[in-house]
Amino acid sequence: MAKRAKAIITCAPTGAIHTPSMSPHLPVSADEIATAAIDAARAGAAILHLHARDPKDGHPSQDPELFRPFLARISAETDAVINITTGGSPHMTVEERMLPATTFKPELASLNMGSMNFGLFPMLDRFKEFQHDWEREHLENSRNLIFKNTYQDIENILRIGNANGTRFEFECYDISHLYNLRHFLDRGLVSGPVFIQSVFGILGGIGPDPEDLMHMHRTARRLFGDQFRWSILGAGRGQLPLATIGAAMGASVRVGLEDSLWIGPGQLAASSAEQVTRIRTVLEALNIDVATPDEARDILDLKGAAGTAF
Repeated sequence: MAKRAKAIITCAPTGAIHTPSMSPHLPVSADEIATAAIDAARAGAAILHLHARDPKDGHPSQDPELFRPFLARISAETDAVINITTGGSPHMTVEERMLPATTFKPELASLNMGSMNFGLFPMLDRFKEFQHDWEREHLENSRNLIFKNTYQDIENILRIGNANGTRFEFECYDISHLYNLRHFLDRGLVSGPVFIQSVFGILGGIGPDPEDLMHMHRTARRLFGDQFRWSILGAGRGQLPLATIGAAMGASVRVGLEDSLWIGPGQLAASSAEQVTRIRTVLEALNIDVATPDEARDILDLKGAAGTAF
């Protein structure tokens, strides 16, 4: 009998897109982030994609000392794969964004595969009241923002990660990002299997229509053949529908409050774990097995938790 494929659930419990005023459930402090991540792992997430926030006002931060306490607690209480962002926030320098992954040498880190417009300002139409001045500025300033990820930036991040044994979740927001990834694979700076996180629904990237998902998959299949592992990230209301479509096509999935605050129309998710439980229910209804952390390590050829610095 053929071996059944496993779907990896990645959970991103906080992130840099949403602000604390948008949901009372968005974790901010190190303890809140740790609890959210641990609960998501217990619900079935094999990978935890992690950002940090300044506990004073909730703004995104890449200060390694803000990562340290929740990394220690998560790694002590779960066996989940920890994936540290190098995306940070589009408002940060690349050098700033790299600090946590350089310091802690995780098994996995995210890597954005191209410069792009990154429009968060439409959220101002939905959210009117903010607790902190930075929140409105964060959204408003994205009208004139380029999320910088040049070829040199990507090469620098790859070389640092390769030296540390860190592999990457390649975040591809558009078709061109797949071609950029192929470029680095051809140069030998990336080795297979490549873990492609296809991101849908961010203004400035590919849209959230099912046909967009099909187009990304066709292009990835043509460029990478059997050298890639595919995962779906739908922003906002596209989270669960696009993950479901992708899962039916053999993809892994990503959920969490970084990507969407919602569990249903007009209904805020109480936690990222709630979203993990929902998508796990979908996967099991489709007779798709959910990968354990160790199975995810095997699928993605990761170095193992013992090789990290936290």
